[in-house]
Formats: sequence, C-alpha cells, structure tokens
Amino acid sequence: MERVTLQTIADRVGVSRTTVSNAFSRPDQLNEELRRRILQVASELGYPGPHPAARTLRRGRAGVIGVIFTEALSYAFADSYAVGFLRGLASVAEQSGTGVHLIGWPSPDAAEEVIGDAVVDGFCLFSPEGHPLVETVLRRRLPVVTVDYPYVEGVPFVGIDDRTAARRAAEHVLDLGHRRVAVLGVQPVAGRTNRDWLDLDRPGDLRFGAGRARLAGYRDACEAAGLAWSEVAVDRTANDRELARQAAARLLDRDPRPTAVLAPTDEVAFAVLDVAAQRGIEVPRDLSVIGFDDVPAAAPAGLTTVRQPITEKGTTAGLLLLQPSRNDTAPCVLMDTDLIVRRTTAPPPGAGA
Repeated sequence: MERVTLQTIADRVGVSRTTVSNAFSRPDQLNEELRRRILQVASELGYPGPHPAARTLRRGRAGVIGVIFTEALSYAFADSYAVGFLRGLASVAEQSGTGVHLIGWPSPDAAEEVIGDAVVDGFCLFSPEGHPLVETVLRRRLPVVTVDYPYVEGVPFVGIDDRTAARRAAEHVLDLGHRRVAVLGVQPVAGRTNRDWLDLDRPGDLRFGAGRARLAGYRDACEAAGLAWSEVAVDRTANDRELARQAAARLLDRDPRPTAVLAPTDEVAFAVLDVAAQRGIEVPRDLSVIGFDDVPAAAPAGLTTVRQPITEKGTTAGLLLLQPSRNDTAPCVLMDTDLIVRRTTAPPPGAGA
C-alpha cells in the first residue's frame, strides 16, 4: 500500500504541500472550510498527522521535559516523596504549556536508545545517586537539572544538606537519652547488591547518595555523643514498605532490642511502626522512631521526622529547567530543613527512674 504523505494529500485537494502542513501545525493560516476539507481527505487516506519528531525539528522544541527516575517507573506513583516532587514540577510545566515525560531507568543495554530517542527539550534527573547513566543524559547536550544527588559541575542542582539534617535527627534521640540505637539504610537503587555500600569509610562514598549522606549524619551525631558507630545496629533496605518491614523485623528481634530506630525516609519509618505494632511494642514508651521527609501521612501518624520542602523542590527544579539562568555559573540550590517533633519519640524506658 502506497505511503500517504503531505504531498499525497496536497495533490488530492489541489493545494500546495505547505498549505496541507499548515492545516495540521498552523491552522490560523487557513480559512476554516479549506482546513476542514484537507483534514477530511487526510482522514479518508488514513493519514495520522505529521510525525512528532519531524514536527519538533520544525518548531525547534518538543514542548516536553523528561523526568528520569532511578527506580522503576511505578515508584513515581507509589512513593509520597516522589508524588509531592512531581506535583511541584508539573505545576511549573503546566504554567508554561509544557508536558512531562516520565522515564524509569532503562537497562544499560537500552539506555542509549531510550534516552537518546526521547523527544524532550531537557531532562530532570531525580535522585540519580551517581548512576552511570547520568553520562548518557549529559551526552544529549540538552538542559539538565539534577535533584538530590549527584552534584555535577556545570549542571543546575536542587537539594538539601542531607548529612546535617540527619545529624539533627540523631541528636534528637541521643539527647533524649537513647544509647541502644538502630539505623536502617536505604540503598541508592532498589535491588543493588553491593555488599560494601554501608561502609562509609570507603573513598568517595559520601560524594553521592542521599541515603549515604544521611547515614553519615547519623554516625556524626553518635560519635559526637560518645557512642561508637560499631555499637549501632545498622541494616539495609529499599524505600519500599514491605522490604522495609523485613529489615525492621530483623532489628526489632535483636536482643537487646533497640530503644530507638533512625529511618532515612518516612516510608521506612512507617514500616518500623507496623512491625512494632505487630510485636506489641509500644511507641514511644518502648521504642522511639524518627523518619525523614515529612510526607502528608507523617502528621496523622504522629511521626517525628525531618521536614524537607518536597513540592518546592519540584517547583524549583522545573523553574531552573524551563527558565534557565543567563549566568555562566550553574545554580546550586540548597533548601532548608526542620526537625518536626511529634509523638513517636520520647526518653528510653526507665530514663530518669
């Protein structure tokens, strides 16, 4: 079957190819009757319209930004932090008439094709944690903003001081008198199996990753309080509630049981609260739990946590991507955090008795 093109339609209607192109991309250039006749002939011939990539080349822009996640794409809809971030970014995109293309990290074999073929005007790298595919994105030479980690020289960055914020969280439970402290560390990417990831003394380990920066902050506070890091029970998990429950169970089944658990995200903290309830461990009488993020569910749960400006992060990233600075120096935006004390933390059992 002969391929239908703009010229095919032009010949059938008796107009120029440019006139047919305008019927699809610049309707204001034609009278309504002529445009209706062109579209009717196109429909009869089974012509779907100009190819999106070709249209992008003609306009010089796609009208779409790509948001790349380090996790499976389903994570973007399941994690409250990711949802809040996307809400902020999408609000900026809507105001500028720009679409958002969500991309989960492809396999290394498919990365060049998936990222290379993405019809976008720029990329937002959402917490890529030093992933090697960052280089694939940078090779596109499109505007790029990184969020959380890593900071790449010459690329706009939006994040927080995770290490300092985590130190403040640990100092809170230590000041309450806790010394049997446990920590859950979230892997940079769910499913990674590098067994030495929790070794904070490896060269370069603290350059990338909010998860590792928060672990380092916990260690800073413990050592400053005279609690050796080797005496802190540390386990790893992913930012997934079911997997986090398994790790929490391992910690809470220890003998002696920790009196406080530092969770690097609220999602992980909720998993600790779930396991504590299953075992009849009363919070905060028997166990203190502190999270990180202050997602919408944290306040109803009474969760003590570190509040970070989740939606504002998305808004800022969107503005940096869609309204790039004219300065030669790429902006590095570090946003403020606050420790929000609620009812899941208290002095350890027997304190002051």
